Amino acid sequence: MDKRDYYEVLGINKGASDNEIKSAYRKMAKKYHPDLHPGDKEAEEKFKEINEAYAVLSDSDKKARYDQFGHAGVDPNYGAGAGGGFGGGFQDVDLGDIFGNIFGGGFGGGFGGQRRNAPRKGRTLEMALTITFEEAAFGVEKEISYMRVENCAKCGGSGAKPGTSPITCSVCNGTGQVRSAQNTPFGQFMSTRTCTACGGTGKVIKDKCADCDGKGKVRRKIKKTVKIPAGIADGQVIQNSGGGDVGSNGGRPGDLYIQISVGKHAVFERDGQDIHCDVPITFVQAALGAEIEVPTLYGKEKVKISEGLQSHETITLKGKGLPYINSSNRGNQYVRIIVEVPKNLTSKQKEILQQFAESSNEKNYNKQTKWWEKIKKTFDSF
Repeated sequence: MDKRDYYEVLGINKGASDNEIKSAYRKMAKKYHPDLHPGDKEAEEKFKEINEAYAVLSDSDKKARYDQFGHAGVDPNYGAGAGGGFGGGFQDVDLGDIFGNIFGGGFGGGFGGQRRNAPRKGRTLEMALTITFEEAAFGVEKEISYMRVENCAKCGGSGAKPGTSPITCSVCNGTGQVRSAQNTPFGQFMSTRTCTACGGTGKVIKDKCADCDGKGKVRRKIKKTVKIPAGIADGQVIQNSGGGDVGSNGGRPGDLYIQISVGKHAVFERDGQDIHCDVPITFVQAALGAEIEVPTLYGKEKVKISEGLQSHETITLKGKGLPYINSSNRGNQYVRIIVEVPKNLTSKQKEILQQFAESSNEKNYNKQTKWWEKIKKTFDSF
């Protein structure tokens, strides 16, 4: 799905102030409003694009998500299948409200408050969750708690005192909107405004529910268990559908987005699905060869050290890394060997090493021999 940058649509720079965003929207909306271009499909599409951009950039939460994640941060359908994006975009925005607030309801064309009492999706929520390195590797179920908006249990979400019901608004006759004619520099246009008597709901509550004060919704702390897949990485996001605030007028609830933070490990370092670790061995083990035990996520692994292994050489353990999400495949573990030079030698140990050094020749130190040959070729004085 290919979309233009919202700042480009409004002709402004990223970081523009709220007033600059509003001013740019007013200018562009007047230029491409369908009432001024009857039958012009291109102008109609541009007008929709302008409203879409303003719906996001005029909302501080959506603007922050868009600035960080682009279109994927505000539209769950953008780039479907890519995963990891934030949702809760512009699809539930009442463009009539936006347009009315800017122009005072001066343009018609069927905008107004026509969606006030239509089903509306609940607000999307976000939270952070920290898990251990091992939990990220093997997956885990975690109990989380957070605040969300739900229908009031006492009144069932109606907002009315139990035993009573909301009544039809007498001002708008239950439509939630009031129409009027208005003269503008562009001529006379029909204006559709949200009914102020009922707030666009078409209903008026005479006796309010005491628990929710007539709002029909309350905030409460909930607990739920979420499944963290094996192989998840630091910074990835899990979408919990329906975990956000309850919807309005029968609309579905919003979603909950959980950003995962993976803790550090005392031994392993992660690189994608691969892991790395350093393992120290003795000078004798490196010289003569040995079999050592190496820690992995799946238990101890016996590793053969070949004779003459050099410090910082790497041994690969296939399939001992982290699993790929929703896959049976796993990354590798890379073991970097660190040869430790002995300290605090006794006189006897020093004597033995001196005897070894005197008995050694160029064949025992291939790298050193080649290095000095290179130096002699480069510098005549050596």
